[in-house]
Amino acid sequence: MTSVSSFGGAMGPEARESALKRFRDTAEPGQELDILIVGGGIVGIGAALDAVTRGLSVGIVEANDWAAGTSSRSSKLIHGGLRYLEMLDFALVKEALQERGLLLSSLAPHLARPVPFLYPLTKPFIERPYIGAGIALYDAMSVSGGHARGVPFHKHLSRRGTLRAAPSLKDDAFVGSIRYYDGQVDDAKYAANLIRTAAHYGAYAANQVSVVDFLREGERVVGAKVTDHEDGSSFNIRAKQVINATGVWTDETQAMVTDRGQLKVRASKGIHLVVPRDRFQSTVGLILRTEKSVLFVIPWGRHWIIGTTDTDWDLDKAHPAASSKDIDYVLEHVNKVLKRPLTREDVEGVFAGLRPLLAGENDSTAKLSREHIVAHPVPGLVVVAGGKWTTYRVMAKDAVDEATRTLDERVAPSCTQSIPLLGANGYKAAWNRRNRTAEEYGVHVARVEHLLNRYGSMATEVLDIIRATPELAETLPGADDYLQAEAVYAATHEGARHIQDVLTRRTRISIESWDRGVSAAPVVAKLMGNVLGWSETQRDNEIANYIARVEAERLSQQQPDDESADAARLGVADIVPLR
Repeated sequence: MTSVSSFGGAMGPEARESALKRFRDTAEPGQELDILIVGGGIVGIGAALDAVTRGLSVGIVEANDWAAGTSSRSSKLIHGGLRYLEMLDFALVKEALQERGLLLSSLAPHLARPVPFLYPLTKPFIERPYIGAGIALYDAMSVSGGHARGVPFHKHLSRRGTLRAAPSLKDDAFVGSIRYYDGQVDDAKYAANLIRTAAHYGAYAANQVSVVDFLREGERVVGAKVTDHEDGSSFNIRAKQVINATGVWTDETQAMVTDRGQLKVRASKGIHLVVPRDRFQSTVGLILRTEKSVLFVIPWGRHWIIGTTDTDWDLDKAHPAASSKDIDYVLEHVNKVLKRPLTREDVEGVFAGLRPLLAGENDSTAKLSREHIVAHPVPGLVVVAGGKWTTYRVMAKDAVDEATRTLDERVAPSCTQSIPLLGANGYKAAWNRRNRTAEEYGVHVARVEHLLNRYGSMATEVLDIIRATPELAETLPGADDYLQAEAVYAATHEGARHIQDVLTRRTRISIESWDRGVSAAPVVAKLMGNVLGWSETQRDNEIANYIARVEAERLSQQQPDDESADAARLGVADIVPLR
């Protein structure tokens, strides 16, 4: 059994060392964990929170940074998926819409919020009743689960109303539209908040720790052999049950144990472009039909996110690369509806991610299921695969249900549907008193609002850093939306270990700034280094590696195809700590 962490959810270097010590202690008789989770994406982190709030002793390890793979590279949407409704996958859509309501209304109201979209209509008379009925069903399914919807109902707009909402659309592109709502979230920030919440309730968590093998006693898995990338040490972690939640790496991690009854996961690449908000005028997002799938144009602060693609990917999984062909595809399709076409010069940032799809032998990735599967291929090992970001909590619950089924003691049922993330409780009250908070800390109210929308009621923890060191109220170079104090906080409270953790996930500077974070890197290195005890050589190494990574990504985006883009991106490896 476990208890609330003495670190209160703060995941600084001391908390990581405490987790590593607990992992090493599992070698002692009677000290094994109840559950060890492999993989720090959204599903693995969700499983850690699910298991620890059932009263179990829980550990989780991640080979890179929290949500460094798929879980930080999504479309940033919490949605049921209109296209799955058209595929008649009603169960998946209903489940996802119920989760959307939970996230927006109670689990993370400080991080998730409604976002409006236009579904443009191109054909008079016939299309509006058909599409309208589908969106009406979409709305109806969102209220059938007993949770708050969290978003307004849809509304039909005429052609004139459509152009009022989105003046930059071509006058003759549509005959009208339907405005509907889904949810939006910064996926990486949510994951950082979620792992902190799991740690707050007593889960032991360490990133930059990779599994190199599983421990076996006969046929049974009894733990894992791991390597700590920060110091190069290797040790064993013993546990009664291991949950493999490694997403697109599922095949590789399963193969360490068995080749029998394996789940097969195929990776589908999706790329997104980030452009400044002023490049076209609209008060709403768009969902556009393409010949393969759909294309979203998503409001994102002072930017637009435009995507995505849906193509098979069998190259490097850690660093999927966007090619010139991918970028041209997205620009071509969005330009079909804009009065002023976007060009390459309008693109601030590009990111690519991989969806873990349950594989059929000959299916196109656009048609593979977004359902998830939980399997128990050998005793002691549970595998969860497939699914979509929005339904991570259900996937986590199902995985922990399967893992606890064979434990000797009686285990409580999942309660994560009523466990708000840290920062959610008191968020509305904190928002209502934001003007007073601004006066108390001597900062502009806009800065307080920015922090509230990123940290909820924990925003005062960042403000306390500024109160102690007022110069940290300055913004990071080339990134006016983020304060220097946030880089410090990322290292002291959010488990950031490297510059790229801050610039690509704790903030989104790598995709939101024209230089992709290069000018901010030296400042972040200094701020993080003060917390993590870096030498000057280590700081220089971090800066050089980040700049090389940005250059490799830019080069990959000039390549004509996946193979050459992948080769260009792999020209720079992940940062290796100097020992």
